[in-house]
Amino acid sequence: MELVKVKDYNEMSAKACSIILDMMEQEKNPVLGLATGSTPEGLYQQFIHQYNIGNVSFSNVTTFNLDEYVGLSEQDPNSYHYYMKDKLFHHIDINLEQVNIPNGRARDLEQECLDYERKIKESGHIDIQVLGLGLNGHIGFNEPGTAFSSKTHVVKLAESTRKANSRFFSKLEQVPREAITMGIETIMQAKKILLLVSGEKKSNALTRLIEGEVSEDFPASILKHHPNVVVLADTAAC
Repeated sequence: MELVKVKDYNEMSAKACSIILDMMEQEKNPVLGLATGSTPEGLYQQFIHQYNIGNVSFSNVTTFNLDEYVGLSEQDPNSYHYYMKDKLFHHIDINLEQVNIPNGRARDLEQECLDYERKIKESGHIDIQVLGLGLNGHIGFNEPGTAFSSKTHVVKLAESTRKANSRFFSKLEQVPREAITMGIETIMQAKKILLLVSGEKKSNALTRLIEGEVSEDFPASILKHHPNVVVLADTAAC
């Protein structure tokens, strides 16, 4: 695990963009694992800027998102389908048929999880997976106690996660109680992992990640066993 310290959120976002664009230049058909929430928004703004000035095309890129809430339609402003289109996909030249996000309204959620795993494998696996770090160490929606051997699955969201995400909703009661998420083993199969950590509120989690033991009680700790992880952390988080 390589820890790269940067000055602030903007520098973290720009550095993450640079790392990903370098990979995209080397791969004929890059496969990106994407995340949602406030942390990667700056990265997506960087993608859009680089596209607008002609430095990159996303036409040959396939994407897989980490997760989606159960029960929200793609048109719901709080769904991750909506988030990705609003924050990134509608502003670049990506082929939406190459975009993959779990269907939280699938009639058979278990089958949806199996199908998602199959699609990832058929893609040749993810070249770079972007992750954020939850206050309790969750990655994706894999909460403390999730088995390291887990594949894409339906998860009951911890109350701490629901409260953290309630800032995107009108009130806590609107935050779904379940989500579909890539499993920890699925995440670990990515060829490279880029963990973005920003802000003082993430400092305790980052300290535990760097200094603590590997335990299912802190899901992100498994990243220590991945051969190619870059942690981009700003001054506040450090």
